[in-house]
Parts: sequence; structure tokens; C-alpha cells
Amino acid sequence: MGTPKFTRVKEDFVCGHCGLHVEGSGYTNHCPKCLWSKHVDINPGDRAAECGGMMEPVGFRVEKGEYAILHRCTVCGHEKWNKTDKADDFDEILKLSRSLPS
Repeated sequence: MGTPKFTRVKEDFVCGHCGLHVEGSGYTNHCPKCLWSKHVDINPGDRAAECGGMMEPVGFRVEKGEYAILHRCTVCGHEKWNKTDKADDFDEILKLSRSLPS
């Protein structure tokens, strides 16, 4: 059998970008204040990525009524889409959506 595609890991963290203490839910993959993430997973929750770089929010989309943020690793360039969370700062999401090319 291969590695699972998702492993729920409930853990708190301090955002490496803005310093906010974030209480994880097991699905938390980015800071709700600044929307930055950290490159720690290959598959969600596996903590198998060796990079460890900060993942900058660089894109935004709405698909089937769900909001998603594109994160790009500032070290290796890996990109990954992540769903937004109701705890996310919606003003930051709006800033991100306004910064994208039309």
C-alpha cells in the first residue's frame, strides 16, 4: 500500500511570517491572519516534505462556491492550492484577490 493521501494532525503552531499563535484543528494549513503557510507536507498531514520553506499566498480562486488560496514555497517554488477557513481574515483574502492580474 502507498502512503495515505490525508493524515489529520491536530497541532498548534506559531506563524513563521507574522508570529500569530494558531490553534490547529487538524485541517489548519495556513495562518488565518496573514494567510502564509509552511512547506511541511507532501500529502496533507504527512509532514514528509524536507523543504520547510515559507509558503506565500500568491493566488486566489472561487470554484463551486468554495474559496481557495494558492501557496508558493519561497525556497523551492512548490505550489499548492488550499481551501480557506471560516477563521481566515477575509480582508486579507480580498487583498490577495485584488492583487491578481485581471
